[in-house]
Amino acid sequence: MLLVIAKIACCLSEKTSMVTIIEALILAIIQGLTEWLPVSSSGHLVIAQQLLGLNAPVIFDLLLHIGTLVVVLIAFRKDIIKILKALVKSDLRSEEGKLAFFIIVGSVPIAIIGFTFKKNIELLFSSLLAVGIALLINAGVLFFSEKRKGNKEMGTLDSFLIGIAQAVALIPGVSRSGLTVSTGLINKIDKQTAFKYSFLLSIPAILGATLFEFRDISTINIELTSTIVGTGLSMIVGYVSLKVLQHIVMSEKFHLFAYYCTILGVVLIIYTIFQ
Repeated sequence: MLLVIAKIACCLSEKTSMVTIIEALILAIIQGLTEWLPVSSSGHLVIAQQLLGLNAPVIFDLLLHIGTLVVVLIAFRKDIIKILKALVKSDLRSEEGKLAFFIIVGSVPIAIIGFTFKKNIELLFSSLLAVGIALLINAGVLFFSEKRKGNKEMGTLDSFLIGIAQAVALIPGVSRSGLTVSTGLINKIDKQTAFKYSFLLSIPAILGATLFEFRDISTINIELTSTIVGTGLSMIVGYVSLKVLQHIVMSEKFHLFAYYCTILGVVLIIYTIFQ
C-alpha cells in the first residue's frame, strides 16, 4: 500500500490536469453511493462517462479504489483484527479462522476470471446496452433473493459460490454487493453472515484491482486538489451508504433495489436502440 501511495504521489507532482473539481465531485458521489448499494457502481460510472461526458483517468479510479478499501477496513476493523489474530495463530478452527479460510476460497474465482477475461470485460465498459442487460440480470437476482431465507452456517461450497458471484460482478451493471449478498441469502445463509462475508471478501478483490491498475498510472496524471476532494468525498458517502445497506439487509428489504435496476436497465436498452 505504501508503494502505491508513493507512486501516486510522484504522478500527482507533475503538472497535467485531467479531472476538474466538479467532475471529481460528481464521480466521487456516484462511486460513493453506488459502490455498496446493490445497483452497480461500475455500471453507473459507465453511464456517467457515456451520457455526461465524464471520463476519469486510471489514477483517479485507482484512488477511489483505495478510498473504498479504507472504508471497508474502518467499518469492519474489529472483524479484520480477529481474523488476522487467527491467521497469526494458525487457528483455522475458530470462527474467525474459518472466515479467513472462506475469504481465501472465495477470492480464487475473481483472481482467475479477472486475469483471464480482463480484455473482454473492458470492452463492456463502452456499451450502454451491455450495462442495461446486466442491470436486468442484477434485478432478477435481487428479486429471487427475497424468496430464499434461512439461518444456516456458511460452508466452503457457499464461500466459493459467493466468490463466483463476485467475479461475475466484474461485468458493469452487475453489483458486487448485490450479487454476493444475494448469493448468500439464496443459499439460506444467515443474513448477518452473508453481509459481513460479502464485504470482507471485497478486501482482497479491491486490493488486487488496485495493484493491477497500479501498473498503468506511470504516464497518467491528475490534478491534486480534485484528487483529494474526490477521494475524500467518495469515502464519506461510501461509509454512509455501507451503513444504510447494512440496515436494509437486516430489515429484509434488500430486494427493493431490484425495481430501480429494472427501470434503469429498461431505460438504457430503449435509449441504446433508439439513439
